[in-house]
Amino acid sequence: MTAYCLFQNLEITDMDKMQTYATTVEPITNAFGGKYVTKAGEVDVKEGDWAPTYPVIIKFPSLEAARTWYDSEEYAPLKELRESAGRFSAVFIEGNTE
Repeated sequence: MTAYCLFQNLEITDMDKMQTYATTVEPITNAFGGKYVTKAGEVDVKEGDWAPTYPVIIKFPSLEAARTWYDSEEYAPLKELRESAGRFSAVFIEGNTE
């Protein structure tokens, strides 16, 4: 069952670190079956008070694959780099469309 990872970049405090992260993370994500659905783009909130500033959505073949990527040794230094570059929130969502 497909899974999605939604990152919300709440505040970037070090743009250089964030740029390094952004230019190096995709090959590692792809190696775990992840594919970027969107990186930012226009947001049109229809309900509620959610105010995304730079949402990123990554599609994985399964929730297990998403978790394996997030907890992997390969992603660990990049996760640390990202976390040192600002404030973020993230959620994994299992895509039950059947």
